[in-house]
Order: sequence, then structure tokens, then C-alpha cells
Amino acid sequence: MHGPRPGEVTDVPPGVLPVHEVAEQREVRFAVLQFLAVGLLALVLVATPVAFWVRAEAERHALANARDITQRLADNVVGPLITEELLAGDPAALQVLDQRLAPWLNSGNVSRIKVWDENGRVVYSDAESLIGQEFEHEEWARLLLEGGPGTASLEYQTSDENAFEVGSGELVEVYVRSTSRSGAPMVFETYSAGEAVRREQHSVLMGMIPPMVLSLAVLQLAQLVPAVRLARRIQVHQATRNALLRCAIEASDNERRQIAGELHDEVIQDLSGLAYALESEERRGTAELRPVFSNARTMLQHDVRKLRAMTSELYPPDLEELGLKASLLRLQSLLVERGIAFVVEIPDTLVLDRDQGALVYRVARESLVNATKHSAARSVEMRIRQSGRQTRISVSDDGIGFDAKEHRAEDHFGLRILADTIRSAGGSLHISSSPGHGTSVVATFGESAPVMRWSGKKPAAAPVREVDEVEAT
Repeated sequence: MHGPRPGEVTDVPPGVLPVHEVAEQREVRFAVLQFLAVGLLALVLVATPVAFWVRAEAERHALANARDITQRLADNVVGPLITEELLAGDPAALQVLDQRLAPWLNSGNVSRIKVWDENGRVVYSDAESLIGQEFEHEEWARLLLEGGPGTASLEYQTSDENAFEVGSGELVEVYVRSTSRSGAPMVFETYSAGEAVRREQHSVLMGMIPPMVLSLAVLQLAQLVPAVRLARRIQVHQATRNALLRCAIEASDNERRQIAGELHDEVIQDLSGLAYALESEERRGTAELRPVFSNARTMLQHDVRKLRAMTSELYPPDLEELGLKASLLRLQSLLVERGIAFVVEIPDTLVLDRDQGALVYRVARESLVNATKHSAARSVEMRIRQSGRQTRISVSDDGIGFDAKEHRAEDHFGLRILADTIRSAGGSLHISSSPGHGTSVVATFGESAPVMRWSGKKPAAAPVREVDEVEAT
């Protein structure tokens, strides 16, 4: 037994899904996976800047807390102990302040303390070598002494005044305004380890990111259900459109068969009989009437030949019975009768579903009919290429061509209808021509459309066969 031809309708074994159902399920899965991938990408795109924003806000909040704590320390502990004796460098006054600040320094909350006067002189520090040194105040220090807000920053210390802090890593540096017992403005400065700020950042992130990501994930999953329903609804509409397209193609083929049958069985037979009658009358008639009968018989025979050619063009062959390649090769009779050379390149194996095979045949037939009727061509070339899931058929001639801007639409009405049909099936049809340079018709089809149910039969499935991939031109 021979295997099924490409495009032939075969029954599906029990328990095996038809090809079109497998393709539909694959398309739905792909659409769902694409939706999830886009949702995941959106989740990352949203969560990433939010995470950086939360991290920055956590750092700002931690620095604000450090500034507030330092301000309370300056107002409640340090300020009342900045006496005239301390400003004069009295050891007893310095020792009293050392004792009051010892709990802060020993606990590790604060690693360095400095007190500056308005002239930039260090009047107190836990590092005794800094006491009495003078440094030029920057603009922010002058603003702070004039009543401006305190500042807090997290950074590495590299300036001259930070000789004891160099190499300590990230430190929280806080400057607040304080006043001595006499009311003189002072700058109170503290340094503390930056790990506390980083820990608070991490704690805030771990507290906010998981619920935020979970909320976005729940939103994504909530949208997945209507997305799947929408994909299936679109798929149903696509299947309905394909079914209507197939009905239109089949109705057109049936109409062509009916017209061809009526021409062959009635009109052609009657005209052939009339031609024989005229031939008989020509033989028996008088010499004066013989030329009349001869001319009439010749005209009838010519018309009969044209009508027979028309029926060959109208009547579509049975693609399931002959196969697409054999049906395409039969089209050369349209050209041979008119002395037109025909070059054909068709792969030995063509894998097309029933409907795409019909459309490929229609492209070839309409192109060849137009070439024989309008182009005055001496040769026509037809090539079919398959590469992966794409099929391409091209028909070109060396005829007179035409100006696409000036030609009459009715001259290529069949191709115009065919172009609309191919576009509805998800393909494309391109016609190029110019005066004196012939005409080229190129049709391209993508992945096979799903095969729908036909009345009285099981769902048709295109045979699965190995394809010799040919480079698409």
C-alpha cells in the first residue's frame, strides 16, 4: 500500500489527537507562556526600581534617626558641659565630659566625637591629640552655626580632619548645632559605624519586597485566567474564519465544476454536433454554399476548442486523488497549446495541508492563465520552495508586462480575489510587473492553518513526513 500523498485527507487513529488540535494546543501554550514571560519581565522591571527606592528611603530614614539622636545628645548632655573652663582647655572640665560621654563611646554606638567652636577650633574630642587643632570651616558649617539644619551622611572619610577615621570603612558622619553654657554656637560632630544603617536597610527591604513581589505575582496570576480565555476565544474566531474561508474555496470549486460540466455536457456537445452537421451540408451542398458552410464550420470548431480550453481552466483537478505535484504539471497544457515554453521546479516532497495545497494550485493556475491571455510571453517559469514551515511559489514570465498604475483592474480580477483569499489565510501575494519586463507573481504561506471538520467525515490531518528543506529564494 502506498502512503498518503501530501495534502491527502486521512482518518485519525483512535486516541491520537488530530494535527490541527495539537497545533491549537501548542499555540495556546505558547501564548500563555509568552504572557507569563512578559509578566515576569514587568515584575522585574517594576520591582528593581522599587527595591532601589526602598533602599534609599531606608538609608534616609536611618540617617535621620542618627541625626535626631545626635541632636538630643548635643542638647541634653554635651551642651550644658561646654563651660568656659572646657573652652579654655581645663583638664578637669575635659575629664567631666569624657565621663559623661563614656557610655556612648564604650557601647560602640559612637566611635568618635568632636566639638568645634565657631572659629574652626576643636574644643573637645575623645582623641586628645585633636583638641586645640584648627580647621577651616566649609560653607555648610557656617550655615549650621547660623541656625541651619543638621546633616548626616554615610561615606568613607578621607579629609585631613579625619586622620583617625581613615581606613574604618563606611561611617555615619553627623553634624548638629549645639550651644555652650554661655550661648555660643558650637558644632557637635559624631562618627559611628555604617553597619547599623546597612542592617536597617536590609531589614526594611526584607520586610517590604516579599509582600510587594507576592502582590504583583498574585495580580499576574489573576490576569492569567482571563488571558487564557481571551486566547481561546481568539482561537475560536480564527477557526471560524478559517472554516468560512474553506467553505468559500470549496463553494468556488464546486461552482467551477458545475460551470465546466454544463459547458462540456451541453454547450460543447451541441456545438460539436452542429459542426458535424455543417460539415455534412458542406459536402452535399451546392458549390456556391460550400464556402459559407466551410467558414461557419471553421468558426464553430475554433469556438469549441476555446470552450474546451476554458473548461480545463475552470475545472479544478482532484488534488487528493492526483496529488499537488501532478496537478501542477497538468497545467502546462495551457501553455503547450500556445507554444509557450514552461520551466517547472517543484521539490519531490511537498508538505502542505489540504487548504494550502488548494491555494498553491490556485496561484499557479491564475498566474498561468494571465500569462497565456495577457502577457504574450514566450516562456514561463514556476518554482516552489519549502524551508521549515514556510512555502513559497513564484510564477514569472518574459512577456510584455504592464504598468501597475495604469492597468485595468478587471484584467487581473482573478488574482485580486486570490490575493484577498491568501491574506485571509495568513499568507501574502506580491505581483510585480513593468512594461517590457514581464510579470512575476510570488505567494508565501506560513505555518499550515488548522484543518477543520468536513461534513460526514472525521477531522482531516495532514500526513507527517520528512521534509527536505530547500533554501527559500
